[in-house]
Amino acid sequence: MGEAPRAAEASSAAAAATGDSGLEVIPRKVTVEGKAMGTHLNFAAFTSQTHDEAAVRALFEAAIVEFQRIEALMTTWRPGSDLSRVNEAAGKQAVVVSRETFDVVAESLHASELSQGAFDITFESLHGLWKFDQDLDPHPPSESDIKARLSLVNYRHVHLDAQALSIFLDTPGVRISLGGIAKGYAVDRAVALLDKAGLSAFFVQAGGDLFTRGRKPAPACRPGELSPCEWAAGIRDPRGADGRYFATLLTSDHAFSTAGDYERSYIVAGKRYHHIIDPRTGAPATASRSVTVWAPSALVADELDDAVFILGPERGLPLIESTPGAGAVVVDAKNNVWISERLRGKVQLTGVPSEGL
Repeated sequence: MGEAPRAAEASSAAAAATGDSGLEVIPRKVTVEGKAMGTHLNFAAFTSQTHDEAAVRALFEAAIVEFQRIEALMTTWRPGSDLSRVNEAAGKQAVVVSRETFDVVAESLHASELSQGAFDITFESLHGLWKFDQDLDPHPPSESDIKARLSLVNYRHVHLDAQALSIFLDTPGVRISLGGIAKGYAVDRAVALLDKAGLSAFFVQAGGDLFTRGRKPAPACRPGELSPCEWAAGIRDPRGADGRYFATLLTSDHAFSTAGDYERSYIVAGKRYHHIIDPRTGAPATASRSVTVWAPSALVADELDDAVFILGPERGLPLIESTPGAGAVVVDAKNNVWISERLRGKVQLTGVPSEGL
């Protein structure tokens, strides 16, 4: 997953609500950061009559705990997690898992069907060949090594029993990972927690996954914006410097997720290698440089961005258009920008993506 389209907010100032005492309540922006699921977490919200700064911070800390809870269920890095137990039992027996893990795996298989296998959680069967994480090693595996494992990469190896809440991988060596969807699910769970607590203007970001809720109070609006105003998200230039964006989009009550070939990557002999693996080839996908998906939930955005990245814009954008409430901005392999129908007129291009490998 690439870097998220970053939420951009103006600084808070005087404000707009009046408390029971008749005194003006000044909304203040509260931000909290954290770590979970191998990524950086960012939260922001505005204080209100019902939530002072301490209350907002406490809610954000509870949201971080929720991320950590989901990580414990769905990680492949910890022995004893649901996915670790499923992978260890491949070709031997079905494993009973939590309802949440089962449902996210089921949604993953649904995404595989919709994308004709472009999204495939069995890419983890190539684990150890490509090294883009803590074990970063800029030496691509041989074609023969990839070919030896490629038959293990197929979502049809995954069998679910809804009554037993069990998962069975039918061949030894098959492994699954929810790295392409679990953070989106966790963002949605954090949003649900904050919604239930009554926060009305906030965002939750986990690496490449972002959800914005409500609208910012008047003092946080940019010059010329009407109040209350939407959050602004920037779409990163895939070949530009860190923090450089070529487009922005005002949004509320929607998720963003970006898949990019610039994160967790290396260049060898003039060719870029990155962590988004095409399950058809067992090698990094080559049709796109970045894909940013706008969708009603972070889970849907998370599963679509990888699928569209792998399919490329000509095959991927029809998938976007068939998904209610979804839109996308794609920078293809030749550096052309594609904007889906639902985002035309909403995305503001502020530049052009930089050239480069």
